Amino acid sequence: MRVNRIRAWGTRVIVEAFLRWAETAKAGDRARAASALGRAYLQSEMAAEERAAAEMAMTFLLDDPSPKVRLALAEAISWSPEAPRAVILSLAADQPEIACHAVTCSPLLSDADLVDLAASGSDITRMLIAARGTISRPVSAALAEISEEEAVLCLLENGGAAIAPYSLKRIAERLGHHCEIRNLLLERGNLAADARQLLTHHVSAALVGLPLALATIDPGRLHRISREANETAIVSIAGEITPREISDLVEHLRVSGHLTPSCLIHALCSGKVEFFAGAIVNLTGCEERRVRSILATGRMHAVRALYETAGLSREISTIFVEATLLWRDASKDLAATMLGDVCGKLLEKFRRHATHGAVQELLEMIERLHIAEQRQHARAYAQFTSLAAA
Repeated sequence: MRVNRIRAWGTRVIVEAFLRWAETAKAGDRARAASALGRAYLQSEMAAEERAAAEMAMTFLLDDPSPKVRLALAEAISWSPEAPRAVILSLAADQPEIACHAVTCSPLLSDADLVDLAASGSDITRMLIAARGTISRPVSAALAEISEEEAVLCLLENGGAAIAPYSLKRIAERLGHHCEIRNLLLERGNLAADARQLLTHHVSAALVGLPLALATIDPGRLHRISREANETAIVSIAGEITPREISDLVEHLRVSGHLTPSCLIHALCSGKVEFFAGAIVNLTGCEERRVRSILATGRMHAVRALYETAGLSREISTIFVEATLLWRDASKDLAATMLGDVCGKLLEKFRRHATHGAVQELLEMIERLHIAEQRQHARAYAQFTSLAAA
């Protein structure tokens, strides 16, 4: 008992002597002392009382008016798992040039600590967190939710960051208009289909907003071009995703208002039947097995009833029924080009009828699809001919 009291008295004397010295020492001397103290704490063999004294002195230095002193302390101890956690937490909340050492490399900061720092700190703090060697999914999720462009760029460029698909989607929603962020997202293999669709929508919006486009193209036509480009991207994405991703993409499109008749007819004419069936299941609430059965083998009246249950008007459902029958025939013909054949035959049948309103718009869109397919086929043929001649 007497020995412990003597040691405690000795520790108090050491700390008090250090504090008296620090009151009159110059900032440079205090900074050197802080660095030496931190290194000694981590690298020297100390008795428990000496370690307690050193920790108390470091805690005192956290209130030093000179940033140089706190910076010297941060540089000396931030890298070590043996540093005092309370001191590291305080340094991490200091001004950026001091905090950067603790925030970027301290192994003592837990996910909860980093999430709190992201929420309470500045965007510079969030950039520092995004630059850590490894970042867990919860921390990435916090950064994705509140960070601005620079911190998110840092996160996406960090090979040690684990980022969940949901977080990537949130970044796409919040910052998909930013070109560099958009490109980094599209390079990722785990980017979900609904997030990719969001990015295509941002691209369309950016093109519509170009001053040259606004000055030279009629607003109505510009809107149509943007919408059809977005629908083409949706159909392209629908052809690349796995079946389990389809329901998420369809729900996203429905909620965002992009699951339109023109988008559906584009998918159907293109033979993207997995996506199309998923969309009809979503819109009707019918069982998937029944929807697939009607689409594949159902009679005309059953197919029309299914489409009208999905919300299509009688006039538009007639075009969808015919497109379904044409799709069935084209899928059996190995020599057929799905989009060209279905669109061409739809136009042959309905062009003779007087149409207006939504039906006319739908047929005009189908005609544009048909023309685009013909041009693509011509380009492919010309390229093949050129290669054969060479």
